[in-house]
Amino acid sequence: MRDRVFAHYFGNSDAADAFRAAFRIPNFLQNLFGEGVLSASFIPVYARLHAEGDHEKASQVAEAIFAILFLLTTVLVALGIWSAPWLIDLIAPGFHGDKRSLTIVLVQILFPGAALLVFSAWCLGILNSHRRFFLSYAAPVVWNIVMITALVWGGRNRSEQRLAVVLAISSVIGSALQVTVQLPRVIRFLWPLRLRLHIDAHVRTVIRNFFPVFLSRGVVQISAYIDAWLGSFLGTGAVSALGYAQTLYTLPVSLFGMAVSAAELPAMSSEMGTAGQVSDAIRKRLTAGLQRIAYFVIPSAVAFMLLGDVVIATIYRTGQFRHEDVLFVWAVLAGSAVGLLASTSGRLYSSAFYALRDTRTPLKFAVIRVALTLVLGYLCALPLPRLFGVNQRWGAAGLTISAGFAGWLEFVLLRNALHLQIGAVESARARTARLWVAATGSGLLCVALKSFLPFDQPVLVGFCVLVPYGVFYLGLTRWMGVENLGGLGRLLKR
Repeated sequence: MRDRVFAHYFGNSDAADAFRAAFRIPNFLQNLFGEGVLSASFIPVYARLHAEGDHEKASQVAEAIFAILFLLTTVLVALGIWSAPWLIDLIAPGFHGDKRSLTIVLVQILFPGAALLVFSAWCLGILNSHRRFFLSYAAPVVWNIVMITALVWGGRNRSEQRLAVVLAISSVIGSALQVTVQLPRVIRFLWPLRLRLHIDAHVRTVIRNFFPVFLSRGVVQISAYIDAWLGSFLGTGAVSALGYAQTLYTLPVSLFGMAVSAAELPAMSSEMGTAGQVSDAIRKRLTAGLQRIAYFVIPSAVAFMLLGDVVIATIYRTGQFRHEDVLFVWAVLAGSAVGLLASTSGRLYSSAFYALRDTRTPLKFAVIRVALTLVLGYLCALPLPRLFGVNQRWGAAGLTISAGFAGWLEFVLLRNALHLQIGAVESARARTARLWVAATGSGLLCVALKSFLPFDQPVLVGFCVLVPYGVFYLGLTRWMGVENLGGLGRLLKR
């Protein structure tokens, strides 16, 4: 919803490119110290202490981690604001003049908000360890509402440059509110709260696990910045198109990949017993989790490939976002669908390694993935379009395709390494093949249906195409005997 309003006011303009690039830089801080790192290093220790009944020690660990994060983020925010001009030259060297100046201002405004979102991730780690998932994942709705309100309020009589500044300020305000709504529940779990830097063996374990995961997340983030860096050379609209596509691409990653991984990490970390019993329990959880992920991610990937224009037009085609923008973003989104299943499944395998206190193996494979992304991304974005006489801006699609191939390599490496450690997870190739058949068949039916509808009514077309696509897929998988709705199925039956 936020991106739809953003597209209405900014389209694929220079201001849109500037905001997208600026948003990535402080977001680097959030992603490094935020959910992924804390989930991998903090939750296994905190959840195990709770499983053992040592609640006081668990609270001390949480308090110490908060104090460490506060010190680190304060220093990094100050450095980030001061070094913003040099960061822009590093991340988006293709930006010049007013576009570069606007990006610098936006980065300096956004950095404090990124620090606040790090503390939101700390809240998430505590709530997830207590199996309280809803509040931490619903809290960003507040952040988005604030930004949408700012766009609607400021979009009527301000230039795109001024509106981008208003949006950045609203992002910081929304970040503060996102933390605020979680704090009362978190304090209740940690009460009496004593924010002190108490370093013991458990805190040292978190810190020791933190750095490999920090580096792992860092190299993955570097991959995203490589895309932005290369995209800055591809002309107006390339960086913002990557941003629009990334929002849609991360939707199934977040809803299904991250959701399953976030739910399974504290559960796998809390498994007790002998090494064999723990391995058996983790294998069972992986089997169930991978099946749930595949059931929802496969039709998402097919929809991006076959019906991406409908998805994009339904959400973004308004105001300054035109039909040619739809086609451009569709190409970028279709490229990202190549590695969608691998990325989401790979997150679950990484969570299994983190539950086993092995943070170095995912780091090693993440480095390989990023190196491959860099080489393939450069070739597909810059030399190949010139070689084939294609407009340079279409190199943005080459970036997402190359990232997809690298994601598959990382997934295979993670799976094979984990199988050597805990034993082979049950294969579901036949089931996965049936899911691809059901999704592709449903997609082709809806491609035919789309040809009979008026394309100048994108919301109507979206409703008349995407809803039947979902219904066809649910019906075909039920008929083929591979339905796996889990709790959603029980909810629908009620």
